[in-house]
Amino acid sequence: MPYYRSVGEVPRKRHTQFRKPDGGLYAEELMGQEGFSSDSSLLYHRHAPTAIVAAEEFDPPAWTRLPNRPLKPRHLQTHKLDQSGADAVLGRQHLLANDDCRISYVLADTPSPLYRNAIGDECLYVEAGRLRVESVFGVLEVTAGDYVIVPTSVVHRLVPLEPTRLLVIEATGHIGPPKRYLSVRGQFLEHSPYSERDLRGPDEPLLVDGTDVEVLVQHRRGWTRHVYAQHPFDVVGWDGCLYPWTFSIHDFEPITGRLHQPPPVHQTFQGPNFVICSFVPRKVDYHPLAIPVPYNHHNVDSDEMLFYTGGDYEARRGSGIGQGSISLHPSGFTHGPQPGAAERSIGAERFDELAVMVDTFRPLDLCEPALASEDPGYAWTWSGRAPQ
Repeated sequence: MPYYRSVGEVPRKRHTQFRKPDGGLYAEELMGQEGFSSDSSLLYHRHAPTAIVAAEEFDPPAWTRLPNRPLKPRHLQTHKLDQSGADAVLGRQHLLANDDCRISYVLADTPSPLYRNAIGDECLYVEAGRLRVESVFGVLEVTAGDYVIVPTSVVHRLVPLEPTRLLVIEATGHIGPPKRYLSVRGQFLEHSPYSERDLRGPDEPLLVDGTDVEVLVQHRRGWTRHVYAQHPFDVVGWDGCLYPWTFSIHDFEPITGRLHQPPPVHQTFQGPNFVICSFVPRKVDYHPLAIPVPYNHHNVDSDEMLFYTGGDYEARRGSGIGQGSISLHPSGFTHGPQPGAAERSIGAERFDELAVMVDTFRPLDLCEPALASEDPGYAWTWSGRAPQ
């Protein structure tokens, strides 16, 4: 995170004695990235955060990856995957993956277990519903249109306040604002489409009592179930620049121009070998001869995944794309607006569209739920002909 926060009780000087009302020491924990060389926070626990009483292997739901062969554009209809009784961790329907990230969808209606992803950061996008994100840092309550960034190894739990549709992006590293939006000291610059005022973090501690508490840990060699002697939610205060935070897609300020602007103007976050972009309602190109929809384009270095989450996506009219759809346009394939979209867009003054895009710089494989929810006719919608 680019700015400092302090929540709850902390001593004036770090790494000094900080005592409980009974005279004992609070247990200080430094959570930091890149080996003490990047963002960090100091947390003060009532109990030792290292005290586990059991550890055993855990088998998560099985999943597989298959290459995108034959190479073609794909349309996934995620709402076909909805099922009751799913939680937002173990109920994830994995759709697309490579060695840098994994993209999943879930309709969550039950609380998740306590969970720690020790591989990388997670970005959750709320398509619909309301969710309570509980963590050692406190609570975030999020709703439709919110992104949530959960840093690596934060113990947390996802509690739906109503059935909640989520797009989940799991990274193998860290997710944050693009570096070009930030000063050398981490402040958002004037050309950034959002700023510190748009971000929300936990604002008070979350204290939960309990003993022998299970936490599922996803790590680089599999999954483990740890049992903690005391509940991990025992932090009386913390400060620093590393914590879960949320940002609403509705606070993203679009960058527009006289002629069509390329996708980098929509970039919202960056991760290891991928970017996340937000397409929001906006005024469109105002040159007198402008064609507002995108030109045909061939991203030779990246796969493009677009999650359609609201509004009217003009360039895709006639393709079958709708609410909750995902399109995958892989490198090696030229893609663009549907037939007739360019002509229809001439004279438009604004687009009312809402979508989340993930561009990856390594090919995305397909997982079984993606194949189960695929619209098999999508690849041929530009030609209007059935496959031969």
